[in-house]
Amino acid sequence: MNARTAAASRTERIADAALKLLVERGMRGLTHRAVDETAGLPQGSTSNCARTRQALLELAVRRLAVVEGEALGLRSLPGPGAAPDLGQLVDLLARVLHRYLTEHRSLLIARYELGLEATRRPELREFYDATGRTGFRAPLVAMMTAAGSQEPERHALSLVAWVEGLMYSCAAGSYHAAVPTRAELRTGFDELLRGMLGPGGAA
Repeated sequence: MNARTAAASRTERIADAALKLLVERGMRGLTHRAVDETAGLPQGSTSNCARTRQALLELAVRRLAVVEGEALGLRSLPGPGAAPDLGQLVDLLARVLHRYLTEHRSLLIARYELGLEATRRPELREFYDATGRTGFRAPLVAMMTAAGSQEPERHALSLVAWVEGLMYSCAAGSYHAAVPTRAELRTGFDELLRGMLGPGGAA
């Protein structure tokens, strides 16, 4: 392993430890020393990688975007030039959301911790929003465009709002003990997308 690869591996290890702490202890439990201990690294390792708290938070946001992107399968979403079948698109969305809610719910806790902290830190807010636009908003707008939406930006917002509301309900809200089945999610996505796309949307 060369020096660059080793440094990248250590940075990823530190970021994963930061996310783990956010889930287990909340924002107050996220300290450089605690990250070192959780990651099993010598004291001072996190400070060398992310000297300030802002840098540590940005590292956590960046890593969360990567891990969530993989968990949600964003690369599998249809993009420009695609002509997705509505039924297949609904199946895909239901499958990835159900997998996320049943296998990766802890990521939601980390996201909410970071999102709330961003409301108090303007510098983090800017970074958090920029990461979301690139990592999540853009792929969804591209998907809605490919599906035939006449207003992809607005429809992507509606889709995000529906999914985010469902995620919160299942992670911290009234449905935290009862995740919807894949079939139920499929019905929800089908109703939502058909309502937005209409007869001129995906086949």
